[in-house]
Amino acid sequence: MAGDLEKVLIVGPSWIGDMVMAQSLFITLKSLNPDTQIDVLAPAWTFPLLARMPEVNKSVAMPLGHGQLGLGDRFKLGRHLIAEHYQRAVVLPNSWKSALVPFAAKIPQRIGYLGECRWGLLTEPRKLFKQDLPMTVQRFVSLGLVDGGCPADIPIPKLQVSQIELGVVKDKFHLDTGGRILALCPGAEYGLAKRWLPERFAAVAKAKIAEGWQVMLLGSDKDRDVAEQINLLTNNQCIDFIGKTTLAEAVDLLSLVDVVVSNDSGLMHVAAALNKPLVAIYGSSDPGFTPPLHQGARIVSLQKSCAPCFKRECPLGHTHCLTEITSDRVLSEISTFNL
Repeated sequence: MAGDLEKVLIVGPSWIGDMVMAQSLFITLKSLNPDTQIDVLAPAWTFPLLARMPEVNKSVAMPLGHGQLGLGDRFKLGRHLIAEHYQRAVVLPNSWKSALVPFAAKIPQRIGYLGECRWGLLTEPRKLFKQDLPMTVQRFVSLGLVDGGCPADIPIPKLQVSQIELGVVKDKFHLDTGGRILALCPGAEYGLAKRWLPERFAAVAKAKIAEGWQVMLLGSDKDRDVAEQINLLTNNQCIDFIGKTTLAEAVDLLSLVDVVVSNDSGLMHVAAALNKPLVAIYGSSDPGFTPPLHQGARIVSLQKSCAPCFKRECPLGHTHCLTEITSDRVLSEISTFNL
């Protein structure tokens, strides 16, 4: 009820992009009842995102890595959380183990999709009708609604960045923000079938550098090989931040740029939540399932007969869904922003 304090524990996703999209659920819960207190149970590496979501009261660390069962640790954490007296838990992942902590915490209302046969662990296991909720963000928001429906106008994620944090980042990396800046996010942790070719990223970078733009590369340490290829092809003219920033710093750096070109990745969703002009490149994944959630984004997807296949690597061995996307196509999309 609006005006009544309700403590809600959200069991959050492990992927960066999914956590960004989960903010739409948080905003929805606060709009229904501004007095709702939202705590989020999630891996510690997602905390920089949660810290930039004003709807979140507190982040609770999941002490296990992705894929670890850790029954004892989950029950221990759940028992510890009994003292929080949560009234409701919303479990976003579909795995059996993700529902254990709310169960052990004796939260009276535990909502989630049935997923891995979670009868008993959830007090309200819902059947997912994928055709009615085709987008990940719709599925998240629906779990927060009593009737299990989904509003036509889903609130878009909006990450907050403080001027103090921006000042620290600019000083640390000696960044000149006086001219136009293009950020390239060439990684995609999911797999090669979501990664546009490094030489195409490099061609986009060279074109914008020739126009006087600065070009920065952003990504995790797992993207070092891609960064090296792009740097080689651009004569080291890009500002290479790949593997050199924390997630918090990457968010702040993205907030300073004029345009972002990214694969379908966590940083793509971060850029969208920062309301940046964005060109999002899709290969094996489906832009209808996990689109960037702001209207200013330009989606490049060829929608081949073999795609989306959702595979980590192309099962046909050619990845035409990505190799046939040209750098000129992406540059054309950038030009539509009229900067």
